[in-house]
Order: sequence, then C-alpha cells, then structure tokens
Amino acid sequence: MRAGEHTGGGYSLEGGCLCGRIRFRLTAPPIDGGYCHCTRCQKRTGTAASANVSVDGEAFELLSGGELLRGWRHPDGGFEKCFCGECGAHLLSRHPDDAGRMSIRMGALDTDPGVPLSYRQFVAYAAPWEPIPDDGLERFPESRFAARGRGGRA
Repeated sequence: MRAGEHTGGGYSLEGGCLCGRIRFRLTAPPIDGGYCHCTRCQKRTGTAASANVSVDGEAFELLSGGELLRGWRHPDGGFEKCFCGECGAHLLSRHPDDAGRMSIRMGALDTDPGVPLSYRQFVAYAAPWEPIPDDGLERFPESRFAARGRGGRA
C-alpha cells in the first residue's frame, strides 16, 4: 500500500520489527517527521541521527508481538524508547504521561509514510563525525517541543 492510501476502513500504514514478530498499524497519517541529533538517539541507534514521524498515539494499533515489546526510559526522563525484545529493532518512542504523543522510527515502517521530513532537533549535540547537511530543514538547538512551548524531551 502506498502512503496515504485508504482501505475500506480508512487510512492504514503498517510496520514492524526486523524478525517480523512485532507488527503494528497506523490508522491515521503521521503528523510530521524529522531528525533527532541528541546523544541519546546517537547511542540508541549507533548513527548520527534518528529519523522519526510523529503520530497520534490513539492511531497506533499493535497487531502482534505485544509480549516482545520492551521499553526503556532514561533515569533523567524523556520518552520511553520501545524495541523488540527478540531482534532488538527500535520501533517507537512514547510519552510516559500522554498516550497521544508518540514517534515511530521511519525504518520500522513498511512503506514511505508520505510525510516529508521537515526539522532537525538537538542540533547542538550533532555528531562531529557527520556534518549536518545544508538541506533547508528547520533546525532547533534543543528539543523542538521546548522551542514551541510544549516542553518535554523526545
């Protein structure tokens, strides 16, 4: 299914982990997307940035593998990072107090969600070994939520 396609029941975009045991579906289109350059994402992914789409958590449906979904939250706070306990694939992050705030890792989606990446956050912590490209995306030195008055750390 291509991004933005609708089934008889509405919007549907699926994704899952590397071993295939965890599967999920989004029933509403992603809100926006971007890159996170924080040191936590660097450690979690082993890369310079993490590409994510923001979604309404109410539109997230776990189809299978719920018993394998593991979560970890930094002792200093932030979103809970969720991954497959079998293959280790990073799938999503969710706000601990607001089920509506969730981000899905772009690599966990089966197809292009059709949402252009539009921002880069935590650029003050960007990895020195991979310069941020001059791509015209909006940049935030810290959290984009803090810059927009919403607070919280992704």
